[in-house]
This record gives sequence, C-alpha cells and structure tokens, in this order.
Amino acid sequence: MAKTANLNIRIDPNTKKAAEKLFSNFGITITDAVNMFLHQSIITGGLPFAVKIPQPNADTLAAMQDIENMINSKTPVSSQSVDDFFKGMNLNEKN
Repeated sequence: MAKTANLNIRIDPNTKKAAEKLFSNFGITITDAVNMFLHQSIITGGLPFAVKIPQPNADTLAAMQDIENMINSKTPVSSQSVDDFFKGMNLNEKN
C-alpha cells in the first residue's frame, strides 16, 4: 500500500455537498477528485483549466448600456406595460 499524506482544506459546506453529489455520479470521492486535480496540475505544469474573468457578450453589453443610459436619463423610458412589452416580444404566445 502506498504511503499517503493528509491535506486539510476549509470549504463552504454547500460547495462540499454539491461537489460530493457531483462526484458520486462519477463513482469517485472528493479525495479522488482532488488527487486527479493535483496530478493534472503536475502534468500540465499549472492549473489544468483556463482561469478567466467572465466577459459579457455583445448583446449583454448593449443591454447593460441601455440600462445605464435609462438610469442617466439619456434614453426615454417607455410607458409601455410589462404585458404589452411581452406581447410585442411574442413571449406570451404559445407555440
């Protein structure tokens, strides 16, 4: 049997529970997953995934700008009701 070392980490209980549920679907434990992560980190010479700050797409950026303009009163706010808005978007119609 191979020797092992203990690794103690602190993690949010909800995150731990969600991870345990996820990994159990693969038939592995959190310990197995952490070992896999560490081995992949060693093999790749760094984190085994890209670390990025999420960037909104063009549609989201445009919507955010529209809201900012409305807040700054640069764009008139519609007096249209929510129901009329959704009717105009055809979201209330059943397919």
